[in-house]
Amino acid sequence: MKSKIHHQPNGGSNNGVITGSDNGCRSESPSPPLSPNRRVLRRQRRQTLLRASSFSLRRNLRYLLLLPMIYASGLLMCVGPFSGLVGWVYVPGSVYRSPEIYRKLKDDILSDNSTALELSYVWKYKRRPKMPKPCPNSTVSSHLGLTSESSHLAPSGYLIVEANGGLNQQRSAICNAVAVAGLLNAVLVIPQFEFHAIWKDSSTFGDIYDEDHFISSLEGYVKIVRDVPDEIMTRFNYNMSSIPTIRVQAWATVNYYNGDVYPVLKEHGVIRISPFANRLAMSVPPYIQLLRCIANYNALKFSSPISTLAEKLVDRMVEKSSETGGKYVSVHLRFEEDMVAFSCCLYEGGRAEKSEMDVIRQKSWKGKFKRRDRVIRPDLNRVNGKCPLSPLEVGMMLRGMGFDNNTSIYLASGRIYQPEKHLAPLQEMFSRLYTKESLATPEELAPFEGYSSRMAALDYTVSLLSEVFVTTQGGNFPHFLMGHRRFLYGGHAKTVIPDKPKLVLLLQDMDVRWEVFKKEMKLMLGESDRKGVMVPRVRKINRKTSIYTYPLPECECIFHLSSNFSATGNIQNLGALHPTSNLMNTARL
Repeated sequence: MKSKIHHQPNGGSNNGVITGSDNGCRSESPSPPLSPNRRVLRRQRRQTLLRASSFSLRRNLRYLLLLPMIYASGLLMCVGPFSGLVGWVYVPGSVYRSPEIYRKLKDDILSDNSTALELSYVWKYKRRPKMPKPCPNSTVSSHLGLTSESSHLAPSGYLIVEANGGLNQQRSAICNAVAVAGLLNAVLVIPQFEFHAIWKDSSTFGDIYDEDHFISSLEGYVKIVRDVPDEIMTRFNYNMSSIPTIRVQAWATVNYYNGDVYPVLKEHGVIRISPFANRLAMSVPPYIQLLRCIANYNALKFSSPISTLAEKLVDRMVEKSSETGGKYVSVHLRFEEDMVAFSCCLYEGGRAEKSEMDVIRQKSWKGKFKRRDRVIRPDLNRVNGKCPLSPLEVGMMLRGMGFDNNTSIYLASGRIYQPEKHLAPLQEMFSRLYTKESLATPEELAPFEGYSSRMAALDYTVSLLSEVFVTTQGGNFPHFLMGHRRFLYGGHAKTVIPDKPKLVLLLQDMDVRWEVFKKEMKLMLGESDRKGVMVPRVRKINRKTSIYTYPLPECECIFHLSSNFSATGNIQNLGALHPTSNLMNTARL
């Protein structure tokens, strides 16, 4: 609203000052009244300015709306359906040229043993995270205010879970099931394993783990039974599908279980949760978190056939590593045919390789990779570190870090894609290269053939007890193994984690010199050493990282809960560990 202007005569109280209520501006003399013509002209000028500013605003808005459309169109042209017409935009590091680099540097690599790295001195960082004090009590009764003299709280019902995935995804489901059973005060039925078309493993819980040890280790914390009692099953005509089945959301919270799952369990006396992968949040009360630790590092002990052969494989690796004090390097090499196909990465096979991978993807994952919204960019996958390292790249990286030809290396892997072609350069760089197939006799491996989880359990054990573990691709196997190693080795994962975006740039530089490459690899090893002792901050129950990858400080309490655990590292009680290895005598020192 236009403010009113009050005029006062000279000599007034304001000394001739004119006061405007709008802005408080002052003038030394009053302005004369505006004539009617001047008022019209000013009004016209104001209207013209308003129209001009309105037009300018509308034009700017059009530009603002147009810019995102131009940007989106550019993305579609580069990575969408039209990318085939305009061609790929070259990105440094996007092309697999590692074989060319190796041929160029081969003589320097094979002759360089002057700066050999001693395995005993690979890891320099040391840290023992502080243990939470006091350690939480993991019994349900203690958290409900019941004393040991009082009657035990009646279970709320029976919990049935189906664990899916490979060895370590199933392991995660088992540990989470123990935690959920403790949370709900339920009796846990030995978990069932779901058969998967990719892993093709029909093993049961008892084939992989020692059932008796599992039940006895959790006694006093969570009650475990092998089967649902007959009096319960008769109510459902012995039909498992008739039991109330709950599809729990991923990473479900404690409040969800208490509010949505517990009432159903109390009402029916039994529930079934399927599938059960990643169905419990990482942030849970300390006493529930400790149940995960007890399950993972105490209760889950590999079955006798697995642990017996695994012990022999470790002994043989130690024996073959006599020149390095019985210490060896293990490499989790994810270069199997299905992994190469799933990663959507290309190596040096050209169109034939691409066609072969397309067939494998269609066979294993049906139409997942042919959806219209699925854009496959092998070049960007490589630049972003999503491609599995080839055996050649692993060898060049390790030689650059200082591991010489005398180093014994254990390959934890399935059947390598085109092994004759891809393993040859790695064997040139490391002649002491071993696998479970080369360490064991055909008769020893025969009971494990066709069972991927049992084979993975052998790899897990041998890798666990290596002085250096090298991970080349993400997944449950390295995450669980790094956590297990942190648990055993005073908080240090003792794991080489390659900086793959950096590595692919170096392995595409045709002018790179061996000395420069070595310098970068040593920096990468130092970074793995530093990150190996990193422990995430855990404030009360607000944990965002995986307890299975970063088990400390919570899981440290296990060593104070049972006399079965000793400072000498009696690993017979630590799942799949080897009870006589010299490595374990100093694991906790």
